[in-house]
Amino acid sequence: MNVNIHKDIEKISDEIISTRRDIHKHPELGFEVHRTAGIVAEKLKNLGMDVQTGIGKTGVVGDLKCGDGPTIALRADMDALPIQETGDLGYKSINDRIMHACGHDGHTAMLLGTAKVLADKKSKIRGTVRFLFQPAEEGEGGARYMIEDGCLDGVAEIYGIHLWNYQKFGEVGVKEGPILAAADEFKITIKGVGGHGAAPQGSVDAVVVSAHLITALQTIVSRNTNPLESTVVSIGMINGGYSFNIIADEVVLKGTARSYTEENRQLIKTRMQEIIDGIGQSFGAVIDFDYHDGYPPTVNDKGVYEKLLASAKKIVGEGAGDPYLSMGGEDFSYYTQKIPGCFFFVGSAPENQPFRSVPHHCSHFDIDERALMVGSSIFVQLIEDQLMT
Repeated sequence: MNVNIHKDIEKISDEIISTRRDIHKHPELGFEVHRTAGIVAEKLKNLGMDVQTGIGKTGVVGDLKCGDGPTIALRADMDALPIQETGDLGYKSINDRIMHACGHDGHTAMLLGTAKVLADKKSKIRGTVRFLFQPAEEGEGGARYMIEDGCLDGVAEIYGIHLWNYQKFGEVGVKEGPILAAADEFKITIKGVGGHGAAPQGSVDAVVVSAHLITALQTIVSRNTNPLESTVVSIGMINGGYSFNIIADEVVLKGTARSYTEENRQLIKTRMQEIIDGIGQSFGAVIDFDYHDGYPPTVNDKGVYEKLLASAKKIVGEGAGDPYLSMGGEDFSYYTQKIPGCFFFVGSAPENQPFRSVPHHCSHFDIDERALMVGSSIFVQLIEDQLMT
């Protein structure tokens, strides 16, 4: 694989790796990223940046102001996951039931490495580079709070990065348009009439209703949405019943709906309600439907995507191309709803492991740390291409 690590990133590669390992060893959840944010703020201040803390509750914003010109934002998330680490790393998490199982430690380290290199090039940059270090990407929507606190004020465009164990070292995945899905959550409560399993007459069996409902909901994807447009409706939890010979009076279903477009997102929600109403009426059950909008689809702007792709090709050549897509969600979507942006993936599948055997959000998660230098190099190259004279 032909990878051209930026010479200035190569010089600080040990520091980038060390930072990542330190953050990995001391993971923090959600908005409680106090130690990580403190490290970030101190490093940015030492680089001579204008630094704001407490943005989006515990986020950090650093501005590298270099005279007249546009403001470009680069974003990294800082939070970990509530998972007990089972791997045997020398820098294994010391915090019980908390670990960096998605790569946010690497995102933070890459962006700090980028900041250090660009700070040394301040005299050659025309414009401002805004470094966004965000808390609470994992389900709590930290991006919204960062935006409310003004992190996008004056920003022309924004770029976000994600290490990606579904692609190999030296590959960069990026595309225009939708790159990650809307990630919604729902709860369905089926209320029937209980009874004895030997005498079902007069009862309304919530288990039977749930079986019909689960099957029917799958027809939304197979028969209502365009098969060329990716959508998912998944039931992840079923809870109901008391004993082998008791007809259940209540069953609770929980699940998720995913889509790449707002149109399909609304279609799924509407059809779910219609199917629930119909099945409830046909069986004589009362069914409550609670649908919660999660993150919107993450959609890459065409012009911003083209800039990122051109810079990425200078680092990984033909290794830059279409990503390995998933129906995962990302709160980077809130930024791209406000201004043009581009989100991209950096291949980080661990060396000497069966390919894709170390998925994100697993208890043995780890990365090929060479990917950290690829990500930092692309960020540096991007700013050089756009803002350097």
